Amino acid sequence: MASNETARTAVGWSDFRGAEPQFAKTVEARFKQYKHHVLATLRKDGSPRVTGLEVEFRDGELWLGMMPNSMKALDLRGDPRFAVQANPGPDAEMADGDVRVSGRAVEVTDPAVLARFASQVAPPEPFHLFRAELTEVVRTGVENGELVVRAWRPGAALRTLRRGNSDEGVREDA
Repeated sequence: MASNETARTAVGWSDFRGAEPQFAKTVEARFKQYKHHVLATLRKDGSPRVTGLEVEFRDGELWLGMMPNSMKALDLRGDPRFAVQANPGPDAEMADGDVRVSGRAVEVTDPAVLARFASQVAPPEPFHLFRAELTEVVRTGVENGELVVRAWRPGAALRTLRRGNSDEGVREDA
């Protein structure tokens, strides 16, 4: 997807929550199960970088905080596209599913916003702060023996795809 197309279709967490409140609640709860998650960014040469990250849900937004001049922060300054995968947990069961959000990260430089965030979260200072603008939210899980993928994109309805072990193939809920 071209960067300008991403910019046109990306929305904040509160917009996602307004469009799909129950799905947003499920995704947020999944992220809140663990402190550390996995962030994917793009290096200058276009190759992927995968690093650990903490996320925060505050003031209707999804926030990504980082140490000053960390490689992931520098990656996002060069190309704001990202994906964050929720920590899968300690075992292979993943009873609450697998969750990922993708989009672009907008660096916050407003001193008042940074101060409010710092007062709420008390991160090590100084820090970089990015607000997530979402282009896709996906949850994959198993229900009644079927793989179930729920995917949302701005301006589109939540899609639910199901696949069992038979030769039937993928089905989409109406």
